Amino acid sequence: MSDRQQGFDTLQIHAGAAPDPATGARQVPIYQSTAFVFKDAAHAARLFNLQEVGFIYSRLTNPTVAALAERITHLEGGVGGICCSSGHAAQIMALFPLMMPGCNVVASTRLYGGTYTQLTQTIKRFGWSAKLVDFDDLDAVKAAVDENTRAIFCESIANPGGYITDLDAIGKLADEVGLPLIVDNTSASPYLCNPIKHGATLVVHSTTKYLTGNGTVTGGAIVDSGKFDWGASGKFPSLAAPEPAYHGLNFYEALGPMAFTFHSIAVGLRDLGMTMNPQGAHYTLMGIETLSLRMRKHVDNAMKVANWLENDPRIESVTYAGLASSPYADRVPRICPNGAGALFTFAVKGGFDNCVKLIDSVELFSHVANLGDTRSLIIHSASTTHRQLSDEQRAAAGAADNVVRVSIGIEDADDIIADLDQALTKALA
Repeated sequence: MSDRQQGFDTLQIHAGAAPDPATGARQVPIYQSTAFVFKDAAHAARLFNLQEVGFIYSRLTNPTVAALAERITHLEGGVGGICCSSGHAAQIMALFPLMMPGCNVVASTRLYGGTYTQLTQTIKRFGWSAKLVDFDDLDAVKAAVDENTRAIFCESIANPGGYITDLDAIGKLADEVGLPLIVDNTSASPYLCNPIKHGATLVVHSTTKYLTGNGTVTGGAIVDSGKFDWGASGKFPSLAAPEPAYHGLNFYEALGPMAFTFHSIAVGLRDLGMTMNPQGAHYTLMGIETLSLRMRKHVDNAMKVANWLENDPRIESVTYAGLASSPYADRVPRICPNGAGALFTFAVKGGFDNCVKLIDSVELFSHVANLGDTRSLIIHSASTTHRQLSDEQRAAAGAADNVVRVSIGIEDADDIIADLDQALTKALA
């Protein structure tokens, strides 16, 4: 084919995949193998010296998983990608080459509850810390950065409220302070948002969600933009100084834009073992083939449901950024030009108790701790995913007691609305 840039719909099917050279199989095979035979001793040495790209051991690299990483990388517009066992693993993997004991990350207050806990509690065990700031307050974000800060972290479309981060402004700030910007693009998917175009250094995903799209497997991914100068500040010795964990190799000096990707495989996956299994990768590859088709329907349905909820007297407020009334509506065409996603919250009159009654009354919706499924999903975040936070923290994250989170699926929109209608009638009776 010519060198012309292929469109998203083509890349989501063909990127990272070609007919299997051994069998001619058109779909990417599931390479269910622990290890891969070396041609000879010299071949093995070249692989371990990172002088040649190939497969060694499935904890590090696997052909099925590599095909998935390449496909996601193409869709995000990066230079390299790594797949791992979950979205939480992807976040740790993204931070791993950047952080040392005593270092911190500046993160948005609007985060998924599990991420909030991971950053404020779990990473303390590594000697790392996080400063959580309202990312609408750029001065506060900049003030939070100190000499020990090694990254800035946010979500493109924040879970649970569907808040859209001004990635242009945050990307510019990150560039000014000389730090990598890490963006969790799970709730948007690369079809709705490309964080790298707005200044992100690394993009992370829970591939469990929209990329797979059918609620079958967990997984995570990191995509590197290849644009960050890891050697400029001296703050990233794992990447831009001799790495003692890999016989003193200077990854940035040897591999340039691919330094982060190769470090994450050769050191991160090797030592942390957060490996994606090939069957899971296969499910996600198949899911991505219909990503754009699904996302269009997700967004269309979300707009209809959010508009209906906003006009229902039983509802206090709706957070969907696609609504004209949203304070973040102006960010949609700039940050998410294909739509504001399908994840948002709404506040139910009557508070906590009526939210619980609503959850117990739905029939079409599934009450699960997940999002991004073809099915419409619902959860009361304050009593589940965000229950470990204080009242103030839940409110800042968009998960107050009177709030229900929905992930709108691709069913008939009228059926989704009818289910919410009958559930609200029962809850507020």
